[in-house]
Amino acid sequence: MVRAIRIHSVHAIVHQPKATNFAMFDVILYQPEIPPNTGNIIRLCANTGAKLHLVKPLGFTLEDKQLLRAGLDYHEFATITTHDSWAECAERFKGRCLFAVSTKGTQRYDLVDYAAGDVFVFGPESRGLPAEIMGGVVEQQRIRLPMTPDSRSLNLSNTVAVVIYEAWRQLAFGART
Repeated sequence: MVRAIRIHSVHAIVHQPKATNFAMFDVILYQPEIPPNTGNIIRLCANTGAKLHLVKPLGFTLEDKQLLRAGLDYHEFATITTHDSWAECAERFKGRCLFAVSTKGTQRYDLVDYAAGDVFVFGPESRGLPAEIMGGVVEQQRIRLPMTPDSRSLNLSNTVAVVIYEAWRQLAFGART
């Protein structure tokens, strides 16, 4: 039972879903690099009701063909917000419970009690979350997925899916089932 951290704007809402007032979680991708991963995460967020936040610089444009292909036609059903910096993004989530997801996390993701409104931040594919972000999150909220001893990392979109579905499962999948 791990809870509690309060952290620290929104520049452009890229897409708003057609009809939803449901937002169980927020997913933050800090400086994502690979368009198909982000496209897959857009689709995941559209199907789970999570809001997606992208912190610049991005390793692609929001019009990238690979991003659009991976997200299929789900962009219109996802809420996607871009932030010019981590400081701007963090300010938006001040007072919310934030989990940093990293191979360097100290807490297994499945041993945490999640709540509606939780925020999950994931780092870039090639380097993970920087020390300044990890250091701003209490140790119990630095979560990781277990892997075999010599493994380096999992695919970003797979990791986001595992974490969001575990958190959502704990909340009985909300009222959306």
